[in-house]
Amino acid sequence: MPPENDVARLVVSCRDRHGIVAAISSTLADLGANIVTSAQHSTDPENGMFFLRLEFHLDGLAACLPQVEERLADVAEQFAMTWRLSLANRRKRVAIFVSKQDHCLFDLLFRWQRSELPMEVDCVISNHPNQEVAVTALGVPYHHLPVTRETKAGAEQAALDLLAGRVDLVILARYMQILSPEFLGAIGAPVINIHHSFLPAFVGQNPYARAYERGVKLIGATAHYATPDLDEGPIIEQDVERVWHVHTAADLTRVGRDIERLVLARAVRWHLEDRVLVHGNRTVVFLS
Repeated sequence: MPPENDVARLVVSCRDRHGIVAAISSTLADLGANIVTSAQHSTDPENGMFFLRLEFHLDGLAACLPQVEERLADVAEQFAMTWRLSLANRRKRVAIFVSKQDHCLFDLLFRWQRSELPMEVDCVISNHPNQEVAVTALGVPYHHLPVTRETKAGAEQAALDLLAGRVDLVILARYMQILSPEFLGAIGAPVINIHHSFLPAFVGQNPYARAYERGVKLIGATAHYATPDLDEGPIIEQDVERVWHVHTAADLTRVGRDIERLVLARAVRWHLEDRVLVHGNRTVVFLS
């Protein structure tokens, strides 16, 4: 693969019509760029929605990036595209929200330390102090913002004061508070949540207990973008594990934690690598 500092990612969505790929590829070729990966999807080749993710290499890319953006903007205007261009070596800044359960938090931090997740961790925010010592020992700032019904608005404003304009992504790693529409509208970054059930089953609280009561044979976890509608945002990733009648509710919780870790890590990685495009309440996820 070419040097990462000379690679950019282009993500596009627009109404499908003839000539989109040809226009983009010829523009990049004129600039001297070489497309190294490309994936596309159309909901209907005749007047459906078109989605594209590609990576291209161009020697000295950082120096000529304004020229590349200008030329691509002309193509985008021609096809009424929504698009974004990012350097492959730019790591997104993230904030992680957590409550008492720490399995997803420390899985993310472990993967971050091993460079398995291409991100910079700005801070961890929690409504409990439980993980402060362990998190700060990793060199990550920890902000304890207690939340009660009376203090919720103030806690959200304090989080906004800490994060607004600083982060590209917020990760809810088992943060057991419902974020208000006002917070989601003001944060200025996508928010990924991990829900401990295979949505749309068992929305809301205590899904493992409810799954046990229902006698399910499969339990799962869902990573999705948070929206004002609880647990109904666009789904990025899901997975399941088979369980049996001998499993207790505590067993379901234990098995579920493993699924949650994997599902959240995948969703975060795909977002960081610009592989996820949102279309209404659905996502297109390019894995190649």
